[in-house]
Amino acid sequence: MDLNNKVALVTGGGTGIGRATCIELAERGAVVAIHYSRSAADAEETKRVILNKGGHAVTVQADVSQDQEIREMIRHIVQQLGTINLLVNNAGITRHIPMSDLEAATEDVWDELYNVNVKGMFFCARAVSPYMLKNQQGAIVNIGSIAGTTGLGSSLPYAVSKSAVHGLTKSLARALAPYIRVNCIVPGAVATRWWEGREDQMKQLAPNLLLQRISIPEDIAKSICSALSQESMTGQIITVDSGQTL
Repeated sequence: MDLNNKVALVTGGGTGIGRATCIELAERGAVVAIHYSRSAADAEETKRVILNKGGHAVTVQADVSQDQEIREMIRHIVQQLGTINLLVNNAGITRHIPMSDLEAATEDVWDELYNVNVKGMFFCARAVSPYMLKNQQGAIVNIGSIAGTTGLGSSLPYAVSKSAVHGLTKSLARALAPYIRVNCIVPGAVATRWWEGREDQMKQLAPNLLLQRISIPEDIAKSICSALSQESMTGQIITVDSGQTL
């Protein structure tokens, strides 16, 4: 699929992988809807970068864990931009809890992470799918994590939620075929603000990776855009981790 002039929604588009993806999409000619939940200033900065490069972008706000807010956001985007062709389900949250501390993985933590990381992705996919089906063409990329593959991560509920994202990808690919392709990009360690306060850990990790480098958001953004473009691929879980899981 040629991304030029396509309308793309990127959830969590204000920072990190989301920001890099918004910019990469705009550079490939897409019109970008930059979603944010609370980080309005970050989303506006992403928009400013795109506009300064000659691209076209708007910002939209919603709590992805709330189905009605998502539906209203999608209607607003369609009113502004005409349709939605592409969705990048990037918004996600975590809690840093030792894996062995099962008592700290409370019901509230499970609900919070699942509501955003899993249900939120489903809500977004469901809300955009009628417009993609009408166009008889669309592409969705969910952002997973190697935590969902290895079982390790910032917390046990986070790892399980990302494993669920991988499963959601396969189920949506079946449910939305043949007109909508759904794939999942699975990053390893990426140099984003999630590492704030733990930069020394990141520096220690890099030499132990096969490629001896931590991915940057732009690396992941390029993989996302490739998956959006690839018309013969759906239901795939694609790991981008500098060899971290080998």
